[in-house]
Amino acid sequence: MSAGVARAADPMTPSRWITRALIASATLAPHAALAQTPPAQPAQPAQPAVDPLDYAPALTPFSEDFSWAPASYAPASPTLRSGAFTAELRVDVPFHYSFNNPADNTLGGSSEVFRHNELQLTQLGLGGDFYYKGVHARLMTQFGMYSQTTPRNDPSASRGQWRLEDAYRYISEAYAGYHFNALAGINVQAGIFMSYVGLWSYYNFDNWTYQPSYVSSNTPWFFNGVRVQIFVNERLKIEPWIVNGWQAYGKFNQAPGVGLQVRWSPAEWLTVIGNQYVGTDTLGVPGRFRVHTDDSVMVRMLERPSGALSRVAASLTVDAGCEFGPGSGSAPAVSCGEQFFMGFMAYVRVNFARNLLGLTVGGGAIRNPGRYLVLLPPINGATAFSGTPYFTANPRDPFDAWDVQTTLDVMPTRNATLRFEFTHRAASVPYFTGPGGITPPGGNQGPQGSMVPGWSPDLVPTEDRITAALMVRL
Repeated sequence: MSAGVARAADPMTPSRWITRALIASATLAPHAALAQTPPAQPAQPAQPAVDPLDYAPALTPFSEDFSWAPASYAPASPTLRSGAFTAELRVDVPFHYSFNNPADNTLGGSSEVFRHNELQLTQLGLGGDFYYKGVHARLMTQFGMYSQTTPRNDPSASRGQWRLEDAYRYISEAYAGYHFNALAGINVQAGIFMSYVGLWSYYNFDNWTYQPSYVSSNTPWFFNGVRVQIFVNERLKIEPWIVNGWQAYGKFNQAPGVGLQVRWSPAEWLTVIGNQYVGTDTLGVPGRFRVHTDDSVMVRMLERPSGALSRVAASLTVDAGCEFGPGSGSAPAVSCGEQFFMGFMAYVRVNFARNLLGLTVGGGAIRNPGRYLVLLPPINGATAFSGTPYFTANPRDPFDAWDVQTTLDVMPTRNATLRFEFTHRAASVPYFTGPGGITPPGGNQGPQGSMVPGWSPDLVPTEDRITAALMVRL
């Protein structure tokens, strides 16, 4: 008994204090948590629609996906991006076979196709886009055939010194600029940029065919100058240019060329593009003017990404222009009625098997008396500056031509295309490389493009050609 009373009167042991403290803590914890909940914070302002490092939405705010359109095919999203830099890699490896079977393996009359019956590298391009808080730049190099074939079509580099064709030989795009947050966006850019006159892209991966028709192949791939891209809204872009000249590293005369592109996309399935240009682009004839209009419409008629018949789209491009003004030296003046350019190209593209396969059929035609936009065949090493007596480009010299292409693309991903193509081309005068070739025996002789005694190139009025190409863009 006494022992029991004594035990009841004993003070709490340490173990009992610990047990009671734990029970009290568990019981009061929810209420304590409620009491200590901080007051609700005011809603944070919405984040800007464009990430400071996100190049594409900032500079091209067209909201819909236009990768179905020619010159617009691209990977769904960047694959090589780190911080402010999005890298880009392009590889274009074709095999061309002309049924004319030229002895010197040389093809002319194209700005995309150059060698016969050989595996060649048209372009290896390394570069990408820099963007940070509005400051941006783009660089794309060109190694391979493009580094030799594109500069030879620019005679402006022969005016003055410093070998401009070599200074820019390995660059296809190089410009810098600033993005202003006005309207839907305004970009001011200076350097070498793509022109997209003639609709097709300079990069064959982006297009529906490897060989575009004449209105694209014979018009500028690039401009060297300044442009201002004014995005009035997400569907309308107005882009004025001040450039050195028509696909020119330098100026042909004292005056620059001026131009304007308007792109209107009223719906995701429709795009209209207009390019206008005025310049003085005849070397050594400053009073002669060139005017040119290039206008395209692209329509997507069907879009079923998961269907056996996945997509149907079409494009139409129409070009018109002329040269007018004094003749060269003592030659008479030329007028638009005597020296002009008219042409068109039209294509239909059908995709199958969830866009794994693409079939394109189309072609076009041109009329270009004076031949001021006809690509000069590289006879005995001829360039646009040297010219050649074997294929003259004098005022009023006649030239009409037409072509058709049938192209099958296999596209296992949006980063790779395997392309098979048949092309038929014809001209009103002998123009394409025939079996005898366009290179003198033993190689080029004398000055570029000059006459070689006892020899003449083998030019024929038609060419049938097949192409197989592997093209990658990352």
